[in-house]
Amino acid sequence: MFSRFAFISLISMMMIGLATNSHAETDVKIGFVDTERILREAAPAVRSQKKLEKEFEKRSQELEKLAKQLQSMQQTMEKNAVTLSESDKRAKEREFNELTRDMQRREREYREDLNQRRNEELASVLDRANKAIKVIAEAEKYDIIFQEVVYRSQRIDITEKVLKALADPPSGK
Repeated sequence: MFSRFAFISLISMMMIGLATNSHAETDVKIGFVDTERILREAAPAVRSQKKLEKEFEKRSQELEKLAKQLQSMQQTMEKNAVTLSESDKRAKEREFNELTRDMQRREREYREDLNQRRNEELASVLDRANKAIKVIAEAEKYDIIFQEVVYRSQRIDITEKVLKALADPPSGK
């Protein structure tokens, strides 16, 4: 099997060959879109990020509160270590350990849920971006548009056009 890099390199070399061989007949129009920039700067991506922050804000605050509670509990245990009986120390340590496990479980669930929702939102943004890229490619008669390359000239970068297309509200869809 080809690695992803090898596949992209092979396609790139084929396109260069196509462009070189058919230059006399017709020009090949190539474009590039910076997907990472789209996911950072596009209006739908920014809206998705704010939506996720709002959606997970309460859980994040609960985790912060629990972390402060654990920190306070640990400080109290350290401060009172000399005066507590062995059975009280064990009870406090058991309580602390149970709370720590609960905190770790909640953090793991939070991260998993956040990652799942982030992936869902990013998939939606990418879908919209790909549709915008296709519209631009057809309207401006591009032969191929790459999203991942080792090198590209600014001359073929159409990321700004895609960002602008994504900033415009969708029409009737």
